[in-house]
Amino acid sequence: MDPKMFFLSPKNVVHKQYESLRAFYTGECSAQEAAKRYGYTLNTFYSLTRDFKKNLSQEDKAELFFIKRKAGRKPQDTTGEINRLIVALRKKYLSVPDIKAVLDVQGHQVSERYIYNTIRNDGFARLPRRNFSTREKATSTVKLQAPKSMMLDYTPETFSTQNTLGSLCLIPYIHKYGIDRIIEDSDYPETKTINKLSSILSFVALKLSNVKRYTLDDAWCMDRGLGLFAGLNVLPKAGWYTSYSHRITRQTNMAFLKRLHRVWSQLGLLSDTVNLDFTTIPYWGDSTHLENNWAGKRNKALASMLAVLAQDPDSGIITYGDTNIRHNQKDNVAIEFLDFYKSNSNNDLKYLVFDSKFTTYENLSKLDKDIKFLTIRRRGKNIVDNLNKKPASAWKKVRVPMADGKGRTLKVIDENISLKDYGGELRQIAITGHGKIKPALLITNEFDRPCAEIIRKYTRRWLVEKGISEQIEFFHLNKVSSSMVIKVDFDLTMSILAHNLLRLLAMDLPGYSHNADFTLYNKFLSVSGRVEIDLHQISIKMKKKRNLPSLLTAMEPFRNKSFPALGNRKLIFTGDTSS
Repeated sequence: MDPKMFFLSPKNVVHKQYESLRAFYTGECSAQEAAKRYGYTLNTFYSLTRDFKKNLSQEDKAELFFIKRKAGRKPQDTTGEINRLIVALRKKYLSVPDIKAVLDVQGHQVSERYIYNTIRNDGFARLPRRNFSTREKATSTVKLQAPKSMMLDYTPETFSTQNTLGSLCLIPYIHKYGIDRIIEDSDYPETKTINKLSSILSFVALKLSNVKRYTLDDAWCMDRGLGLFAGLNVLPKAGWYTSYSHRITRQTNMAFLKRLHRVWSQLGLLSDTVNLDFTTIPYWGDSTHLENNWAGKRNKALASMLAVLAQDPDSGIITYGDTNIRHNQKDNVAIEFLDFYKSNSNNDLKYLVFDSKFTTYENLSKLDKDIKFLTIRRRGKNIVDNLNKKPASAWKKVRVPMADGKGRTLKVIDENISLKDYGGELRQIAITGHGKIKPALLITNEFDRPCAEIIRKYTRRWLVEKGISEQIEFFHLNKVSSSMVIKVDFDLTMSILAHNLLRLLAMDLPGYSHNADFTLYNKFLSVSGRVEIDLHQISIKMKKKRNLPSLLTAMEPFRNKSFPALGNRKLIFTGDTSS
């Protein structure tokens, strides 16, 4: 082609735009003449000049106007970094939604379809169906640099999260019961980058996430759902948790529990009975300063911390916890708890229920002046022999109601006795016909209630043992935390708060109110989905699940309420289109 004709008769679209605009702006011809010469309508040429001037207003962008653009969508991965990361995560057996959640935290905005196509094009087969433990193990192998934790500015965005979305359903309860205000008014510290409320909720988020090991930080550090629960982009790393807990004293934890206890009491969530029990929390560091305590889970005595918990048998709420119990203080724990309760409650506490080794007979006489108690008497050989010598006519049949509504028939001997060191009469109820070889002996200073009610009240004490077992298992009080070293008393306080939040949620779930914490987590909190943040609301789109309708029904009363902890935005809970 003649070089002159190349410039006078451009064939390429970009070349034609260049020549027409050059001719117009250099004064070679008018707009009408340029449009006619290069085959444009006048309006099209004016649009071309408008776009060119707009492009010129952006620094160093003028030359980009004359680039031939490829038809179709813009490539999402020009460097290949995203594809390499997708393949690396797939080699660790992460699913497409898991990979999507990790990429969102890393700032790579790609769809699940893009991830699926990348995996398929690289020759990977579909993952087999996996149970929860297998998925958790695969996720824990992810080793990526998590972003720095900071307060969330609630800029409109969309991100995915895996298995922790249900924890956001507890935010309305934190606001409804004023727990956020209690935290903000407490003496708990804050840092330069994370305020007091977000600091405490970061610990609660970990408790509710069912994370068993904290050594591999990346998995839970990069979960945007847990971060949103605490008002952060992501949760802080393990070192922050250790540093934070070492600034907290026992007095701070006790003051916090007192404020919570006052709320439970004022709202009528506490009955007239409290169940008390000890639990052993094993210690894995230098144990020279600790005493040996019996650990039922390990069936042996080991160096550990002895803790006491107090639980309401009706609501399941744990109102009190202390990990600083020494052997020479054990017998006075019931009296100390009574002082704690009466100084913070408007309720008329009538009954304390505990086992035979909780306190001494001498301390029972001190309790007799203030409260009714119910406990088990230690069975000696002579006591059992005397009961066995009783005639059959001395044993009376009693029908005791059970949780299933059917009831059970037991044989009892109800009589008054005297005990050494007590200094008065006690009521003793010997029980047999319950599958045990030796009869059980209940002793109490309650003489007016029917025998069946006394037995029923003590059998409910086993709920606190079950509750403590859940604390140990679900909240991981006796798990080796490796890189995360948290002061045990503060850890127990955070466990109590997390447990009570689950109890408040369970009260709004008909048929599930007595489920264990781990069951509630599996059925309701362990949900994946998407979060969409805009200027006025935060939409939580949870993937379809069997129990999702019950959870959405419980969230309906909070639909039109704004939450200060979330930038005064509304929380909208809906079901997503996928499962």
